[in-house]
Amino acid sequence: MQKLFGKVIETKTFSAEEREVSLGRKLQELRELAGMTQSELASRIGASRSAVSRIENRADVSVAALKKFVSGLGASLRIDASFDASSPVTLRIREAFEVEQTSDDQLLFPIFEEEPFRTGRDVVLSIKPQYSAPILDGTKTVELRRRFPVQVPKGTLVYIYSTSPIRALTGTARILGVEKIALAEMWDKYSSVACIERADFDAYFTGLGEGVVIKLGNVHQLARAIGLEELRDRFEFAPPQSFVYANPLLREALKHESSSLPH
Repeated sequence: MQKLFGKVIETKTFSAEEREVSLGRKLQELRELAGMTQSELASRIGASRSAVSRIENRADVSVAALKKFVSGLGASLRIDASFDASSPVTLRIREAFEVEQTSDDQLLFPIFEEEPFRTGRDVVLSIKPQYSAPILDGTKTVELRRRFPVQVPKGTLVYIYSTSPIRALTGTARILGVEKIALAEMWDKYSSVACIERADFDAYFTGLGEGVVIKLGNVHQLARAIGLEELRDRFEFAPPQSFVYANPLLREALKHESSSLPH
C-alpha cells in the first residue's frame, strides 16, 4: 500500500498482457490518479510540460527521471530485488542488512530507495584514502556524498573503510548530523573542512544541484587496521560502493579486539 496526497493507493500485480503497456503509460495513470496535470507536475519538478509528456510516452524511463517524476507526485521511489527464500544468498543478505521478509518464500532487498534510515544500526562508509586519512587525523570533519539518508540519528557509529590501495577498516567516528543542501552553499560552508579541491568537488557532483554533508566527530583510529582479506574471512564482508549497514558481528568482534573502539 502507498499513501499519496492523503489517499491510500493499493499496489497491483500486473498480468503479462498488462506489462506490455509502457512504463510511461503507467506513470501517466499515476499522475492522473493524483489529480495533477502535466503542467502542474512540470512546475513541481522544475521541468517543462513537454518533458513530462515525453516521459509519459516512453516505453522505458531512466531511474533518475523516474525518481524525479514520482517525487513530484509526493511519493518516493523504491526498487527491490526479490529473492526466493531458499536462495543461497538470502541468509547472507538477511544477516548483513535489515530487509523485508514478505512471506516464507520471498525476501526483498532494496536496490534503490529513499527511506528512513534503519535506526539502531552502525554503518560502514567506503572512503578513498586521501579523504579517510584526514578524517582520522582530525583535519577533515565532514564527508560529502551525492546521496545518503538524512534521517540518520545523531551518534550513529560509522566504520571507516579505506579503499584501494589500503583496502582495510581503519577507524570509527560518530555522526553528529546530516545536512542536504545546495552545492554552492555546501562549498561555501564546508570546503575548508572537507579537504577536497574545487575541481574534484565539481567533478564528483556533476549533474546534481544539491548534495549531502555528513558531519563527523569522536573519531578513533583503530590500533590495528583490519585488511579486506581478514574482513572477508571473518565477516563475509564486501566493500560497499558508498555505505552499508554493518553486520552486528563486526561491532561485537571489534569491541573485544580494540580498546580504541568507542562504546
